[in-house]
Amino acid sequence: MFSRFRHVWIYITLSVAISMSTVHLFAAAPQPPDANMASVVESTNQFALDLYAKLGAASDGNLFFSPESISTALSMTYAGASGDTAVQMGKVLHLNLAPDDLASAQATLIKQLNDAGKSGLYQLSIANRLWGQQGYHFLEGFLKTLRDDYQADLEQLDFQTQPEQARQTINDWVEQATQGKIKDLIPQGLLNEMTRLVLTNAVYFKGKWQQPFKPDATKPAAFFLSVGKQADVPLMYQKQRCRFGKFDLAGQAGLQVLELPYQGDELSMIVLLPNQTDGLSALEKQLTVENLQQWTINLEQPEVKIWLPKFKLSAEFQLRDVLTDLGITLAFSSDRADFSGMDGQHDLYISAVVHKAYVEVNEEGTEAAAATGVVVEDKAIPANPPEFRADHPFLFLIRDKKTGCILFMGRVIDPR
Repeated sequence: MFSRFRHVWIYITLSVAISMSTVHLFAAAPQPPDANMASVVESTNQFALDLYAKLGAASDGNLFFSPESISTALSMTYAGASGDTAVQMGKVLHLNLAPDDLASAQATLIKQLNDAGKSGLYQLSIANRLWGQQGYHFLEGFLKTLRDDYQADLEQLDFQTQPEQARQTINDWVEQATQGKIKDLIPQGLLNEMTRLVLTNAVYFKGKWQQPFKPDATKPAAFFLSVGKQADVPLMYQKQRCRFGKFDLAGQAGLQVLELPYQGDELSMIVLLPNQTDGLSALEKQLTVENLQQWTINLEQPEVKIWLPKFKLSAEFQLRDVLTDLGITLAFSSDRADFSGMDGQHDLYISAVVHKAYVEVNEEGTEAAAATGVVVEDKAIPANPPEFRADHPFLFLIRDKKTGCILFMGRVIDPR
């Protein structure tokens, strides 16, 4: 039913999930006055399209994720990265700011979004939290950056002896921060005695259309899944004056762009609809930040007849392979990762990045939530090291370490 369903909702991903991080992402509104915050927004958007290309190529079905959530969680992790590990992460995340400026800009962005979400026109909240192993020493500078700029307090858990209880605590926090929409972010078995830190981000949005669709206008209608294949789905309908435009695509018939504002006109949904039933692939090939800006800046505001399907989507991802393909390799290497900015040592690496997302679009408006978790483990020997008890016959040798030459060799049968 849904291979062409992406025709509509894929770009809702780019408008709902990304708009949660940028407010007027591609609308004709002026750029944020804070240059560093504008840089963070630009970085998030570029990373969003990179990630979309990878996730979209991995499947021809539905897709939904929050680049803001993933980008924020990785930026928090980046705050503890050093050396080539930091360089790689910064490149993939398209970060153009010094670490201190980045953290400050993230603080400005998070505060602006959370303050706007308290206006009463819509609900929008971004929450971060650190979960560290009890007794493990993290550098105060790292903790201060995440506490002051990301509003991410540290809560100590016992991963070594009670990983399941720790997992439940983290998942309960995520579920609460997303109004019950994201459950079990951290799957069973992901945490163990080697886990030292979990960094979490949760994003929640609920907004009503500025002009709601009337429920009695929603009717079953054909939705063309692909050329020659269709299915009946509930299509909402209304006629309203909104921002709309038509554009040419190289070698293709073109596309239509529609922007539907939410109450308060601070957040909006942007839908990019290829003219051809099978035109999605061609559109994806031209999906760049520059093209999106060009298409959405040049919208007019006529009266438009609108049909839009009702839908509800949820998705979950293990992002390690995707991020590795994008170029973050050192951070996942138990041998070469450098997160010395977290604990002053070179003994930590990322073992997993997990993400879940949810969205529902209906006549009233949109509800969307997402959460991301970054699991950091210890490279060192397990917390419960293996035992070596030489209480029975054994062989031994003495060798020259430089050359490997065995100088003496023997065995002990009875040490008396």
